[in-house]
Amino acid sequence: MIVTEQKPINEILENLKNEKNIFLVGCGECSTTCKTGGEKEVIQMREKLICAGKNVTGFIIPKAPCVGSQVIGSLAKYRAEIECSDSFLVLACGLGIQSVKENLRQKKEVHAGCNTLFMSTLDKAGNLLFERCSACSDCILDSTGGICPVTRCPKGLLNGPCGGMDKGKCEVDKNKDCAWVLIYNELKEKNKLDNMNGIQRAKDYSQSIKPRAKVLVKGIGSGA
Repeated sequence: MIVTEQKPINEILENLKNEKNIFLVGCGECSTTCKTGGEKEVIQMREKLICAGKNVTGFIIPKAPCVGSQVIGSLAKYRAEIECSDSFLVLACGLGIQSVKENLRQKKEVHAGCNTLFMSTLDKAGNLLFERCSACSDCILDSTGGICPVTRCPKGLLNGPCGGMDKGKCEVDKNKDCAWVLIYNELKEKNKLDNMNGIQRAKDYSQSIKPRAKVLVKGIGSGA
């Protein structure tokens, strides 16, 4: 789950100041869950833009705007509306925003309606939890009881708690549990405290040099 927040309307209007006709794009997955780009939020944004003197030419809410084929398929139904639009306002994460830009057939301005915050999980009640993964390309969850110290420790410590840990709480935020105390308790419960004896090697940051890419070759290793 990619967590987003809507940009302030004043910032959005400032970015749209040179454009009159706006086409809106929402997101049926993450932004819908975050209540930043689902159908309700897109309609609310349409009303705000109209009140500000803009003309909203139409809107789509692809299930996953970060998937190019879904963007192309959704936009194909609104060619006339898109043709008369000056720009797009995308209420999705940075991936969705860039996907819309890259899959447009017409040269139109594409504006961000949301800020992308972090990756999270949902609990069984549908509530967003804290950030859980930093996409570091060098996962050590097998050694740490399924708890990521790179993300959940503010210092990203790979080998045990720092000297600032106090009564199981993090010195950076006293309301948060120390990630390494959580890891210790998890490993103890699973009778895997021997994992604490090993020294985690320094991260190989060459694996996470940006921008990263992964080419998926259909048919290889998939039985297709």
